[in-house]
Amino acid sequence: MNLAIIPARQGSKRIPEKNTRLFKGKPIIAYSIESALRATFFDKVIVSTNDPKTAEIAEQLGAEVPFIRPEKYSHDKATTMDVVRHAMDWFEDQGAELDKICCIYATAPFIQCSALKEGYLAIDQEKYDFAFPVVPFESPIQRALSRKADGTVEMFYPEHENTRTQDLEPTYHDAGQFYWGTARAFREQKLFFGPKTYSIVLPEEYAQDIDTESDWLKAEVLHTLLEEKNKQ
Repeated sequence: MNLAIIPARQGSKRIPEKNTRLFKGKPIIAYSIESALRATFFDKVIVSTNDPKTAEIAEQLGAEVPFIRPEKYSHDKATTMDVVRHAMDWFEDQGAELDKICCIYATAPFIQCSALKEGYLAIDQEKYDFAFPVVPFESPIQRALSRKADGTVEMFYPEHENTRTQDLEPTYHDAGQFYWGTARAFREQKLFFGPKTYSIVLPEEYAQDIDTESDWLKAEVLHTLLEEKNKQ
């Protein structure tokens, strides 16, 4: 079984009811659910939540909510991997044989089916344990500065003070959208950021952290601009 798991914990402090808040007219979790349902490689798309309201909305959108997540996996310190392994345990207890798992964040309105497919194909080759999307840093991290209490600055990498930007190695960060992996790799807790993880490079405009009200507003504006661009 290939399983899509969408974690949606109740209790966001910075953006109340974040997972079900309307993003351009529909619950933000809808973007993740709809993308997973459009894909042809998932046998089940489930939402793991401790919130009955989120569960109801998820089911209305077409996802399954086979269980309400226990409290021990719903507090602030519970990790994404804890949530994934709990869902895996639940399905295996029901007799399911899990093959590939994709953990998709609930607040990922820029998620693309093409990126999901690229990650699936990467691990389907049995060459990689994991796959996830990355985005180039806007500015070279090799020229990053630290600021002291007196206002002065210091380079983290002073050896690159005079290196031309075009001569610096490109660097990337986690797009924070989804994580593919084989069930075995998740179960054995294999090294994630390592030689057997495939990275899917996204354009900068397809990734936006949504942790504050300002982030939310910027994401809505960017999403609208991308929609208009894609119609052209």
